[in-house]
Amino acid sequence: MKRHKEDFEALGKLCSDANLSLSPLQLEGLACYASLLEQWNRKINLISRKEDAPVIIKHVFHSLLMGVFHPFEAGEKVLDLGTGGGLPGIPLAIAYPDTRFMLVDSTGKKISACQAMLKDLGITNAVAVHSRVEEIQGLSFDTVLSRQVAQLEQLCGYAGRLLKPGGLLICLKGGDLDAEIRTALEASHAHHGFPTSVEHFPISGFSPFFAEKEIVIARK
Repeated sequence: MKRHKEDFEALGKLCSDANLSLSPLQLEGLACYASLLEQWNRKINLISRKEDAPVIIKHVFHSLLMGVFHPFEAGEKVLDLGTGGGLPGIPLAIAYPDTRFMLVDSTGKKISACQAMLKDLGITNAVAVHSRVEEIQGLSFDTVLSRQVAQLEQLCGYAGRLLKPGGLLICLKGGDLDAEIRTALEASHAHHGFPTSVEHFPISGFSPFFAEKEIVIARK
């Protein structure tokens, strides 16, 4: 109970400082998700078990920072590519209840955990699907999200055929990104002309735990 209260208060302060407007009910849901994620992580490897920061900051708040750079809209269709334990999709689904999220991962156990957490949290604007991204057919999205460690060029290859005209790929990445971005732009002809442009924004100012971390936005 003490930990839950601490997570609630810490996340509320961080979100307020980042100008992310969340209700007490949403903060409660996010704190509950952090707890569920840790519980599931004891059974299934969803996140690192040697954390250098609290889960509520390193994973939940980290995911929410996408909303600082992209205002998710009502009815927007979003694909969370390689969601793992529901990141960033579940925190964002709580923060943006009018946006529709599809969480996809190729590992069945991870998707089963996501489905159980969505049910426990009462989230109705997100679904978790066991699938490889290459197998997704007949669907298109306004936005694709990723926290995967894959190279940007590979992520653009996955996202290019699934994005609507004007769509975005938003990634949480780290390290020196200049060469990675240049490679992705040079390979756009092989990925349905995607990306046409790439921006990246450091997020170290939001928390010392995000040193050398950036949000990358690739546009179609």
